[in-house]
Amino acid sequence: MSKKIAVVVTDHFEDSEYTEPAKAYQEAGHQLTVIENEKGKTVKGKQGQETIKVDASIDEVNADDFDALFIPGGFSPDILRADDKFVTFTKKFMDDNKPVFAICHGPQLLITAETLKGRDVTGYKSIAVDLKNAGANFHDKEVVVCGNQLVTSRTPDDLPAFTRESLNLLK
Repeated sequence: MSKKIAVVVTDHFEDSEYTEPAKAYQEAGHQLTVIENEKGKTVKGKQGQETIKVDASIDEVNADDFDALFIPGGFSPDILRADDKFVTFTKKFMDDNKPVFAICHGPQLLITAETLKGRDVTGYKSIAVDLKNAGANFHDKEVVVCGNQLVTSRTPDDLPAFTRESLNLLK
């Protein structure tokens, strides 16, 4: 059954951490909605290889209209977590126990939303202390699945496992 996946992203996302999972989600029949501050804007990956056209403004969307949330890594999550609208949007998915997929620096948005206490997670090594300080149980593994909700991974090298486990939760 097709799921509606919200993707929160802005400039300086890690190119492959968006493109590879997004392609797999779409090939599995799921619908992605790219969300940023400005609908119609084109955001650019930090490697300069990829661009994404924004489908909707954060002001136009409601977390209740989506089945899952995808947070690609790179510098994008750190930029987005400075905006309370993105933090609130992210927190709603976690509070409602909807699937959330965050790779690399993606968990930074979950830290700011204060939703990681007691949860099993991983992320890029430079945010490991931040994850622990947020009350998460940090595991240095290619993918960590917490319950039937949260999938986290560390780097682009972990994309096959991240994508596989994300797709499993969407079934």
